[in-house]
Amino acid sequence: MRTDVQSFAVAHLLRRPAAREVGGFVAGFDPSTTSPYVNYATPFPGAEPTDRDVADLIAVFRERGLKPRLEFAPDAAPAVAPALRRAGFGTEAVHTYLVCTPVTLAVPGCGHGSADRAEVEAPATQADYTAIDLALSEAFGGEWASSPEGAARLRRTEEGGGAVRFVRAPGGGCAGGATCSASAEGTAELAGVGTLPAYRGRGIAAAVTATLAGTMFGRGARSVWLEYSGEGSRRVYERVGFRPAGTRLYVSLDA
Repeated sequence: MRTDVQSFAVAHLLRRPAAREVGGFVAGFDPSTTSPYVNYATPFPGAEPTDRDVADLIAVFRERGLKPRLEFAPDAAPAVAPALRRAGFGTEAVHTYLVCTPVTLAVPGCGHGSADRAEVEAPATQADYTAIDLALSEAFGGEWASSPEGAARLRRTEEGGGAVRFVRAPGGGCAGGATCSASAEGTAELAGVGTLPAYRGRGIAAAVTATLAGTMFGRGARSVWLEYSGEGSRRVYERVGFRPAGTRLYVSLDA
């Protein structure tokens, strides 16, 4: 049973400003946002929650006015999904996750005229963080709105041991970027890989992804993992060395 990604998920949520341990779960809350993609829970590897544990977890979300929601690797805690089903949780999605190691990492080519030669940068100013937040919001079709709080979260990621990298658009701003969490349990999560529509197909996503993975390996991470949103993005990640390693389950309780 592979548990590193699930152990990472626990450690990552414990970093949240208002994290709570409830039974065999950790709920990670950030008071700066009500987003269910930021405020969610995950089980400890091997957790075997009782129905009372699940009810207590639901109550922690309800008292904050938030939808009870979890993300986890079911193979690392086989007893959790059945307990959640009994409480009425439904599946939002099941995603395959991909893992890259220093051995599999492949830096994109740098042929003449290739967009892979575009300089991948770390943000240096508040304007950079704001531009990245705005570009990623647009790249993901406005699933979340850009905001000062979003830019602040990017800065906290960079300053807290993670990494934010982007390619600057001609004339300024951000053409595409992504983030990677600080590592825990030897691994780190790479997320939010997005490119503005006008700059897609130029190798920006591959360049940013490879740079972030290399950055974390340079800091001692043994692996970097991510989830993909479609076969096109999966091919991009596989080209730079990410390989399928397991699945993650997303569940929530509506009422």
